[in-house]
Amino acid sequence: MSAALSILYRGPLASCNYDCPYCPFAKRRDPPAALRADREALERFANWVRERTDLQLSVLFTPWGEALTRSWYRRTLADLSRLRHVRRIAVQTNLSARPSWLDDVDPSTLALWCTFHPGEISIEKFLEQCRELEVRGIRYSVGVVGFPEHLEQSRELRRRLPEHVYLWVNAAEGLEYTDSQAQPWIDLDPLFPYSRDPHTSLGQACRTGESVISVDGDGDVRRCHFVADVIGNIYDADLTQALGPRACPKAMCDCHIGYVHLESLPLYDVFAGGVLERIPPTVPRMDTPPAVVQIPLHVTR
Repeated sequence: MSAALSILYRGPLASCNYDCPYCPFAKRRDPPAALRADREALERFANWVRERTDLQLSVLFTPWGEALTRSWYRRTLADLSRLRHVRRIAVQTNLSARPSWLDDVDPSTLALWCTFHPGEISIEKFLEQCRELEVRGIRYSVGVVGFPEHLEQSRELRRRLPEHVYLWVNAAEGLEYTDSQAQPWIDLDPLFPYSRDPHTSLGQACRTGESVISVDGDGDVRRCHFVADVIGNIYDADLTQALGPRACPKAMCDCHIGYVHLESLPLYDVFAGGVLERIPPTVPRMDTPPAVVQIPLHVTR
């Protein structure tokens, strides 16, 4: 049986069509040379994926900016979704791109991790985009950043989304939530406590570096986006020789795409079948049995 490997791919793309005040890449424009370099890097990576039929691959694209406004990402995601040895293709997106490109994807393989940004798109327009996903049978999750000023819009979004769609909440960077401040977000997303506080990770067993890796535009492999040490390059040698169990070298892990892979947390069970795209098999609810959700206690930084 082929080995299974999950890849978080992040090329040099760093531009976005949105102007969110909390994002350093807001309204950033890549010059033409940078866009050409990103397209070439993506094409090289996609060719590598096509050739690695000896592996069962899953890929999450985590661009600094918005990828789906670029034709080469839309084309690549559609092409890779139809490969037999690719289990999952997913991408983080603000869902602003026209949905017609989805007509060419395999909906059993492609999934979208969508973020709603109040101030950049109306709830009506965002929900219209979600309906386009529903019509095409595309699996997706929807999320928000837990700023207090966004709470009412987030509640409305939850009310108007289909019940089967998971609404996740990311803790706002630099914001410490009291229990009373956190509770409205927990009411929306029972898994919010995992995002509320960083997780002690130093020396903890983690799947990154073994069955999950991060790959940049040059093909350099790191265990995850948050550890700088390069452990190999997908274009130089047999990648599997560089993989193996590795304890986390970081004191804390505070981003979902990192801590979801910690073996000390139950999130592979919570998101069974949808880890990369942040889609659980059923929408978590406050009455979900603790053995399944296992809400963590408040962590002191």
